[in-house]
Amino acid sequence: MDIKQILQDQKAEIIRFNPTILCTRTEEKLFDLQSDLAQVVIGVRRSGKSTLCLKVLKESGMSFGYVNFDDEQLADLKVSQLNDVLDALYKVYGDITHVLFDEIQNVDHWPLFVNRLLRQGLHVVMTGSNANLLSGELATHLTGRYNQIELFPFSFLEYCAMRKIDIQTETTRAHALRYAALEEYLQQGGFPELLKLKNKYTYTLSLFKAIIHKDISKRYKVKHEKTLADIANTMLDLFCQEISYGDIQKQFELGSAHTAKKYIHYLQEAYLFRLLPIYTFKSTEKQSSRKCYAIDAAFITNHEDFLQTPNLGWRLENMVAIELMRRMNSEIEQLFYLRKHKNFEVDFVRTNMGHVEELIQVTYNFVEPNTKLYNREIGGLIKGAKLTHCNHLTLIMMDGEEREIEQDGFVVKCVRATNWLLNNNK
Repeated sequence: MDIKQILQDQKAEIIRFNPTILCTRTEEKLFDLQSDLAQVVIGVRRSGKSTLCLKVLKESGMSFGYVNFDDEQLADLKVSQLNDVLDALYKVYGDITHVLFDEIQNVDHWPLFVNRLLRQGLHVVMTGSNANLLSGELATHLTGRYNQIELFPFSFLEYCAMRKIDIQTETTRAHALRYAALEEYLQQGGFPELLKLKNKYTYTLSLFKAIIHKDISKRYKVKHEKTLADIANTMLDLFCQEISYGDIQKQFELGSAHTAKKYIHYLQEAYLFRLLPIYTFKSTEKQSSRKCYAIDAAFITNHEDFLQTPNLGWRLENMVAIELMRRMNSEIEQLFYLRKHKNFEVDFVRTNMGHVEELIQVTYNFVEPNTKLYNREIGGLIKGAKLTHCNHLTLIMMDGEEREIEQDGFVVKCVRATNWLLNNNK
């Protein structure tokens, strides 16, 4: 293995990299390149992590080296060869102050190497496609010496920027174009490369298989990869619904509900899904009840054996869930859903330091709500407000009149999804 030649080839790729054609992403301001802490960007595969890091590093003017450990030529790299990688980096890039390691978790025992570089004063930027990079290896070996930056696929704001959709003009035409763009976004999703591809199904299916194989099966040595993929496809059919570990166990004839829980945990660690706990003070109920959200609409639209009629309301809810997670400060904020048997339900409960800050309901069409729809959406918010003592109530809708609804001493703010997404209201 000629490591120097591999890095030379990778350098040729990043020389061609042009950050000026890219949109600005919110996460750029979270980097601190002067810090002694490792800058760690974590998120689903192909969400733009390496592009984000390259953009930030290039625009900063810092001298940096780059290693993509997802390169198949480095697939068999051993931890004993990491020093050879460092040696090759200096030979290829010269006297660098920063280094970008892409998908470094592919190399076993990498944290000790990174820790040594930090002690030597080298600034390290890393990407990874598995949350275990942070919750496991990194937390154990770097003991707080890292700055975590979580990256999702494009937000609707970023999608509009790349599509050159006018988000400022208040004309009928501009509103209609933004609405049409959101309809497309609900179907197509926000993976950056999908914007320029015609065959979205093949790309998404290939990405799905790479996540299952590289980020889960290979990493955790899962023996039954097909079963894992089948569970993931089933969960994509169950987006925006509660999932049961026991039901998954029975459906796939697993040895125990614990095995089902472990597989689903792996899928969440690889950022295929986000699971929301129920808002309750009962620990057993909190552990057993989870609502499932796909990380991106592309997986909902393009997955194997997709037979379900597209539910636009659920697609909108899924998108709002991911947007809320994108906006959250994960250290102090949490997201839940609220359900009291068949009495009422609130889609999202947003908390800050344990205090309920906002209740959010999502519905697709609220133009002329019938009694049942009105009671479900507005009534659910009012009941949730009385239970949680929260006065910040929001109804996000695709269609309907933006207004305030007063009921039982509470005020519900109704906002169109396009405005909520583009104005970054919280």
